[in-house]
Amino acid sequence: MKYLAWLVAALLLAVGAAAIVSPESVVRLRSLAATQAGLLVIASVRIAIGVILIMSAPASRTPKLLQALGAVALLAGLATPFFGVERTKAVLDWEAAQGPMLMRVLGVFVAALGGLLGFVLSPARRT
Repeated sequence: MKYLAWLVAALLLAVGAAAIVSPESVVRLRSLAATQAGLLVIASVRIAIGVILIMSAPASRTPKLLQALGAVALLAGLATPFFGVERTKAVLDWEAAQGPMLMRVLGVFVAALGGLLGFVLSPARRT
């Protein structure tokens, strides 16, 4: 399970880096989420990430933090289908209207979250 958690951390780092380097391409890809099927796929991925983080928490440096992050991801996945396609389109249109700087700032946040996961998942130093 820990390898899947490392994969999640690497995925977050890659998505964050892509949003920093090429925010326009990320905005175009996010438009695929503005369908009912897209929302269900996103919900499934968020639920899977939440379960992976919660299950890999006991072997991490800070199990409580990893469990909390997993719980947030799990709850976000459960709430995603209730968000609705119209609301999703409205949010995506608003984000696109803000320009590339917003996507870059969000990319920094996502990359930092991936780095935090990488740190939390790495083995603790022993003296």
